[in-house]
Amino acid sequence: MELQLYLQPVSADLFPADAQSVRRKLVNTIEVYRANGPFPDLDHAGLAIIGVEEGRGNADNAGCAKAPDAIRKAFYELYCHWPDIKIVDLGNIKAGHSIEDTYFAIKTVVGQLVRNNITTIILGGSQDLTFANYQAYENTGQLINIVAVDPAFDLGQDEETLSAYSYLSKIIMHQPNYLFNYTNLGYQSYYIDADAVGLMNNMFFDVYRLGLVKSQPEETEPYVRNADMLSFDITAVRAADAPGNARPVPNGFTGEEACRICRYAGMSDKLSAIGFYEFNPSFDRQEITAGLIGQMIWYFIDGFAHRLNDLPTEGSRDFARYNVRIEGNEDDVVFLRSKKTDRWWIDLSSGRKDRKKYERHYFVPCSQKDYESALQDDIPDRWWQFYQKLM
Repeated sequence: MELQLYLQPVSADLFPADAQSVRRKLVNTIEVYRANGPFPDLDHAGLAIIGVEEGRGNADNAGCAKAPDAIRKAFYELYCHWPDIKIVDLGNIKAGHSIEDTYFAIKTVVGQLVRNNITTIILGGSQDLTFANYQAYENTGQLINIVAVDPAFDLGQDEETLSAYSYLSKIIMHQPNYLFNYTNLGYQSYYIDADAVGLMNNMFFDVYRLGLVKSQPEETEPYVRNADMLSFDITAVRAADAPGNARPVPNGFTGEEACRICRYAGMSDKLSAIGFYEFNPSFDRQEITAGLIGQMIWYFIDGFAHRLNDLPTEGSRDFARYNVRIEGNEDDVVFLRSKKTDRWWIDLSSGRKDRKKYERHYFVPCSQKDYESALQDDIPDRWWQFYQKLM
């Protein structure tokens, strides 16, 4: 498939003549699809960047379609610290005749990149593009996990058309359905109907309030480690650090916390796509938000550079095994600790007959704190959530 049929070159305006003078800046180390230049060779590429100039999914934030090149302008000013990683920038998916045309292009392009084991960085655009990113996994034969960093759940109303405010309900209802788990990091209670939290719990989805995530930042890592794709709504970052949106919010993650989450995402051996959405350059004073997203992408790549192929497999000698007996629980809770990285997982594979369907989900990322809680006869929430899904 010729991916360039769906993609337009990056504007030459982003590459001033003096940019060539600093060889180690990203602008000179990434293979970019430029006007009058060749389409990047994908052989041996580890990461691919695509912009999506589409904002019709959020009429309240008109102008977010212009975000991709504004992000690039800030990102390409940064320095490259990973000379051994081949990164390509494939240009922009232009808005189609209809928004469904844009979704199809994203599904096609990201789907091929995922099948070629190339991790994709999507520069949105409105957050409904998350639905198209999800569709890219349709032909992989996998059930996938989605993590969204978002102050709300974006469930929308019954029968509401697909938009930045309803994309999650469309994913849940989509057939064929290949969503195994959804995790929200950083929701803010005053933006959420109380019934929606109950609905999420009833579906055994993981949702974590902003205050909880900020108070235990290191506990974020296992949630992100379990994601196949991550959707980052820039309004999850407080307005002081990310003013570039038509409806910025006063509370949220700091810029440093956003960068930490992105580095965790990059380190995950499982994650194959990340998208940044709802940035609107029209409201970005002094290009603060563009600069922050550029740094978030930098940290994502830095995490990617530190991947260690650290996924548990049955019988692997790279993991120490701990069986914990909890009073009143019929089965032991089994923990695995990586001898390479000291990261932890819960092993739910014992006695499963439906191995093929759920084989990617038997090993649930957790923290040492979960293990220590189990030693005190306290069943970890992560174990309970995934045990219910696998019953």
